[in-house]
Amino acid sequence: MRLGFIGFGAMGKPMAEHLLRAGHELSVWSRRPASADFLLARGATWCASPAAVARASEIVCTNVTGSADVEALAGELAQGFSPGGIHLDFSTIAPDAARRIAAMYAGGGVDFVDAPVSGGSGGAQAATLSIMWGGKLCEAVSPGGTALATRLQPIFEVLGKTIVRVGEVGAGQVAKACNQMVMVAAIEACAEAARLAEAAGVDFAKVRSAMLGGSAGSRVLEVFGGRMAAREFAPGVEARLHHKDYALLMDEAVKIGVALPVSAAVWQQLNALMGSGWGRDDSSSLLRVLEAGTEPDPAR
Repeated sequence: MRLGFIGFGAMGKPMAEHLLRAGHELSVWSRRPASADFLLARGATWCASPAAVARASEIVCTNVTGSADVEALAGELAQGFSPGGIHLDFSTIAPDAARRIAAMYAGGGVDFVDAPVSGGSGGAQAATLSIMWGGKLCEAVSPGGTALATRLQPIFEVLGKTIVRVGEVGAGQVAKACNQMVMVAAIEACAEAARLAEAAGVDFAKVRSAMLGGSAGSRVLEVFGGRMAAREFAPGVEARLHHKDYALLMDEAVKIGVALPVSAAVWQQLNALMGSGWGRDDSSSLLRVLEAGTEPDPAR
């Protein structure tokens, strides 16, 4: 396929590499041209603008930071897309932003698909991502009247292990919000467990080992709990990204009037983390937020 790709961060870089390695033609653009050099060396084609990427591509994939970034790119891509083009966005953005972009494209016969991913940079490198997407189900789109899901499958199968169409445009972002709620709440729970063990004078590394074999065992306890036990706060996932995701989901909850009491508490801990200057460290730094707030009694 003739694909475009924009966004070469910790997630986008390995995803683009997988697509190129799978035999797809790749046209690329970046605000920082040097960030695409590794792809150009492997046969990708540089384009002078997002519009040029769209002109060269059947489907353009984007993976950038936030809603405003995707909306700005969509405005430029729209100038280059032909009818039947697809903008496949892997970013985590607001559901309303996804719907606005889809509406903007609709008049030109272009489809927008919101397909946020879960699995972190490790999942991106291993091509084992969970992809939760929103878009048309059976609507036939050109070229050739091929159904949207069928056109997307050659991309999804290269990048992910679990692919689920959740619903219409915006549904993928709702699914990602739910994913982040559960995951980051679990990171906070790990931090609180580590803090309790520390304050009680018990080795959290041993506590964690016991927990991993029980009903509390989870990927979050394994990865983020492991970082807490080792006190290794270098980023696997930068906390600022989880903070951004929580801002989106809490905003969505306010708009539709849904009470999220646990998420609200976690949101405040993420705010405290950001206020402490740890936004570019790992989200396991939620442990340091707890430690900064309550020092153990030395008399214990």
